Amino acid sequence: MSSHSEILTVREKVGYSLGDLAANLIFQTLMTFLAFFYTDIYRIPAATAATIIFVVGMLGAFVFTPLVAVLADRTHSRWGKFRPWILFTAIPFGVLSLLAFTTPDLGPQGKVIYAATTYTLLVLVYAANNLPYSALSGVLTGDMGQRNSLSAYRFVAVMIAQLVVQSLLLPLVLILGDGDRVQGFQNTMLLFAVVGTVFFLVTFLTTRERVVPAQEQKTPLRQDLADLVANRPWLILLLVTILVFTTLALKGGTYVYYFEYYLDEPSMARFLHGIGFYALLGGINSALTGMGLAGFQLPEDATTAAFGLFNAGGIILMVVGIGFSKKLADRFGKRDVFGVFLLLSTLFMLAFYVIPPQRIGLVFLAQICHGFFYGVTIPLLWAMVADVADYSEWKNHRRATAIIFSAILCGLKVGLSVGGALVAGILAHHGYNADLSAQAPETVDGIRLSVSLYCSLPFLAAVALLFFYKINKPMESLIERELAERRVAQAA
Repeated sequence: MSSHSEILTVREKVGYSLGDLAANLIFQTLMTFLAFFYTDIYRIPAATAATIIFVVGMLGAFVFTPLVAVLADRTHSRWGKFRPWILFTAIPFGVLSLLAFTTPDLGPQGKVIYAATTYTLLVLVYAANNLPYSALSGVLTGDMGQRNSLSAYRFVAVMIAQLVVQSLLLPLVLILGDGDRVQGFQNTMLLFAVVGTVFFLVTFLTTRERVVPAQEQKTPLRQDLADLVANRPWLILLLVTILVFTTLALKGGTYVYYFEYYLDEPSMARFLHGIGFYALLGGINSALTGMGLAGFQLPEDATTAAFGLFNAGGIILMVVGIGFSKKLADRFGKRDVFGVFLLLSTLFMLAFYVIPPQRIGLVFLAQICHGFFYGVTIPLLWAMVADVADYSEWKNHRRATAIIFSAILCGLKVGLSVGGALVAGILAHHGYNADLSAQAPETVDGIRLSVSLYCSLPFLAAVALLFFYKINKPMESLIERELAERRVAQAA
């Protein structure tokens, strides 16, 4: 493979990272609000919503993702292999994002068909956009330092999108819908769709593929798959990935119900007033009015405001935790740091079950502690995938990075689909009724179990699996040293 170690300009790094921001505006919305949108906005029964989310997610993981991977690897155009996919999916991605959160009155059966159809098409076009986008990072430059720098820009973009969706989406829904959540969701997704389409086009226009594959003998696919199945660390990491993303989707999708139906609204209002949040909100709204933007007043509804602040606090502490990740991993090894901090983050999720609905301060404290400890683990999972690729090369004398990463990506989608379906499935099991302003006690208890015990079980299972993952700090060093020696010998 011929690679050119060229320095990427800030313009190209920013342009590329905007694609991740665009994709995550939709991805984070699906992960956090799709079940809520189906049950509370579009009024689809919770059990039916669970089925749609699960079945379509499995299609995305096991049909759409492999199909796009095969086609993208065989794409040849004047723009390269991967950039055309970003160009030609930009507008369909935006249109389908809007349609998936639109609520035509089609009757009970028509609603289900419409939701399943639009979500399936959105998942298909997401795969057609996101897989080539991810692969593009490997052909922009052959310089590993530049790739690491590019990853840092991407991380910032993802955090911005996560902060916007988890902290500002519900306020935007109320603002853009003038209090009508149905119209608000549609208008908010229209905004996200327009911004996302523009950002994808910017990514296409500002990037250039420089690393061109050489014609060389390739390992048969059958051999790659055999190596993969025999790679025990990969199998363990695949299961860990599924479990981790099951929890992320389950807790992310259930928090909105936790605030709506479990936490005490007057207590949330008192908490926000006590920490000065309402004073800050009033100042912002006064400034908006002074600028002639009275129509964009931030809502002072206690549940909406507390939910946004809760998510923002968790995300900010995740960023802080990420800052400690590399030093800890360098000293103690990725496996041990990942396992310990995943366990610590789980303890603060379990705390949600015992916190009374009036103790809002404790809810926020548990969230920011969970965010910090989980943040330490975020970069380590993907670094461990790269270690598994090195382990495969070290053991088999063949490198199969792409198939290892694509298989782990399928595991990610399985976890998100299972977790997203569990949100609606658990609600249905506990008798959730979106037409009620207050849920039955057993339903509320199911919501509380979802954000605590049910979310914690996959994390705890992942921690247990790591005891069987043998790539610890000494083995990392051994693999790195021996691979370096082989490559020097091969070059000689």
